[in-house]
Amino acid sequence: MKAVILAAGRGVRMGRYTRDLPKGMLELAGRPLLAWQLDALREAGVDPIAIVTGYAREAIDFPGVRTFHNARFDRTNMIESLMCAREELRGDVLVSYADVLYTPALVEKLATHEEEVAVAVDSAWRDYWTLRYGTTEHDLETLSVEDGRIVELGREVESSAGIDHRYIGVLKFGGGVWPRVLELYEERRSRNAPWPASGKPFEQGYMTDLLGELIRVGVTVAPCVTARQWLEFDTERDYEIVREQRDKGTLSRYFASWSPGGP
Repeated sequence: MKAVILAAGRGVRMGRYTRDLPKGMLELAGRPLLAWQLDALREAGVDPIAIVTGYAREAIDFPGVRTFHNARFDRTNMIESLMCAREELRGDVLVSYADVLYTPALVEKLATHEEEVAVAVDSAWRDYWTLRYGTTEHDLETLSVEDGRIVELGREVESSAGIDHRYIGVLKFGGGVWPRVLELYEERRSRNAPWPASGKPFEQGYMTDLLGELIRVGVTVAPCVTARQWLEFDTERDYEIVREQRDKGTLSRYFASWSPGGP
C-alpha cells in the first residue's frame, strides 16, 4: 500500500504558527507533524509515500518522499489536491490530511480493512471535543452508520444528537474503486457542478463530498472505528492544548500511543 498526504493548505486558523509554514511542518516534540506521520505510515508497512504541497512548498522536503504541487491551493480544497497526485491513484492508497497525527495501529487497521473504501472514524470523539472546545456542541458534521456502512456524512449540523462517530481525515481507497472515483470526478468537472453535500463550488470540494458521491452511486463506504488514536491541529488552540497536555504528562488520555519519547 502507498500513501498520499494532502498538505497544500495554509492553515489560516492556526494564526501565527503558520505565518511562514504549512500546518504539516509545525513541530511537536522537536519534529514536524509530517515526520510523525511518515514514521507511523512506514511502521505500519505503508510505502511509498507522496505529499501534495501548496502553501510554503519549499518547507516540505523529506528523503524518499515524492511531492506533487497544488499551485491553486488558495482557491481549491482536498479533492483538487488529491487529483494533483493523480498518477499515484492506482492500487491501494491510504489518503490522509497533513494536520493530523495518528498511530501505526490505526494505519494497520485501516490498511487491512476488507472493504475497498474505508474511513477512519472516532467513537470517543466526545471526550476529545470536550478537551478542545469545552463542549461537544461545536464544529459538528454528520456521520451516519447503518448495517456496517456509512450512509451519510459531512453535513454541518448544530446538535451532536445521534452523532456516534467523528470523521478523522484518514481513509483508504482500494485499487478497484479508482475508476469509479475518477469517473465521478470527471463527470462533475465537465459540468463544473457544485458538490451536493456541502454546497461548495466544484474546485472547493471536501473529501467528504467525494465520499458522499461514492455512497450515492452505490459504492460501500465502510467505517473503520477507532478511539484515542488521532489528534487534529485545526486551530491555534488545538496546537497549544496538545503541547500543554504533553507537558503535564496527560496526553495519553487522548492519544493512546503517547509515551515520554513519543510525539
